[in-house]
Amino acid sequence: METATKFKAVFFDLGGTLRIALLEEPYMRHARRKLAEIAGTELPYEEFYQLVEDRYAPYRDWALSENKESGDEELWCKWLLPDHDPVRIRQVCHELSFQYRQSKGRRVVVDGGAEVIRTLHQRGYKLGIISNLIGENEVPDWLEEDGLDQYFDCVVLSSVCHLRKPCGEIYDLACRELGVTAAECVSVADNIKRDIPGAKAAGIGCNIIFDSPEKKHPVRFTEENRPDAVIEDFRQLLDLLPPLV
Repeated sequence: METATKFKAVFFDLGGTLRIALLEEPYMRHARRKLAEIAGTELPYEEFYQLVEDRYAPYRDWALSENKESGDEELWCKWLLPDHDPVRIRQVCHELSFQYRQSKGRRVVVDGGAEVIRTLHQRGYKLGIISNLIGENEVPDWLEEDGLDQYFDCVVLSSVCHLRKPCGEIYDLACRELGVTAAECVSVADNIKRDIPGAKAAGIGCNIIFDSPEKKHPVRFTEENRPDAVIEDFRQLLDLLPPLV
C-alpha cells in the first residue's frame, strides 16, 4: 500500500464492513411479525413474509443487473406489494423497509468500528459512507442514535441516489460531496466482486478489503479485484492511515 499521507478521505461500506448482522432468531421473527402487521395483511405473518421474499428475488435480479436501486415507495408499491392498498403502503413504506432488513438480522457496529471512526476523524480525514441497501431512513437514524453522524461528511445510499456499486458514478457522487478527488480517497469494503472493480474504475486511490466475519466462502484475487491491503481486524486501519499533517 502506498504511503497513506496522500489520502484525505475514507469511504466505508456498511454491510459486512462497518456493520455486521447477528442472526438472532427471536429478533428476526419479531421483525417478520411487524412486517405483516404494518402492511395490514390478513395472511399469517410467515406466509406473508414468504410472499415478500418471492417477490424480492426478481427485484434483486433487476437491481444487480442494472446497478440500480428503488426508493422505499417504488420498492413496495411497484415490486413487493403492488396488490395492496397503495395509499397505506406509501404511508408505511419506510417502516416496511426497516423491518424487512431486520428480518435478516440485528445489525451492530463491527468490533472496533466506532473507535476507528472517531480516531480517523481526529486524525483529519474526511469520512463518508457508500452503501448498497434498501431503506432510506435506517442508516441516518442509526448514525444519529449511535452518535456517529457528527463524524461523516457524506452518506451515499443506493436507496436514495438510485445507483448501486459497482457503478463508478456512485463514487463520483460521494467524492463531489466531500470535495475531494477520487485519487485522494480510500475505500474500505468487504466484497471484492462489487466494491473493488467499481472503485478502481472510478479512480479511487486505495482499496482496502476487510476480511469480514460474515464471509462464508474464500475469495480469489485477480488483477481486476486485487485490493491494496487486506485487514482482519478493523483497528488495523489505524496502522494504515496515520494522522494527516
